[in-house]
Amino acid sequence: MYKVAVMGDYDSIYGFAALGLATFPVEAPEEGAAQLKRLAADDYAVVYVTESVAAGLQEEISEYREQLKPAVILIPGVSGNTGAGIAQVKKSVEQAVGSDIIFNGEN
Repeated sequence: MYKVAVMGDYDSIYGFAALGLATFPVEAPEEGAAQLKRLAADDYAVVYVTESVAAGLQEEISEYREQLKPAVILIPGVSGNTGAGIAQVKKSVEQAVGSDIIFNGEN
């Protein structure tokens, strides 16, 4: 059975443990890159990553975009929403559908 993980700074992710998700606190981009690689190799189908951590992992995250698993999904952290998560969803929808059905060219 596949698993779900949440990766980011501790303050942003500790609440997800109450939902039964595996949490992996990381602080440095190098630590995040190594952790993402371990999660991908360990049957995690979905990995939520805080936007602040993902900012330092763009190259590593892009490696998994074309693969079936893990799905790497950006979420806002306690530091706020940078808009990176919405931009990623918008790009994925545009690829799948062929047009911008979320914002209709706005934004």
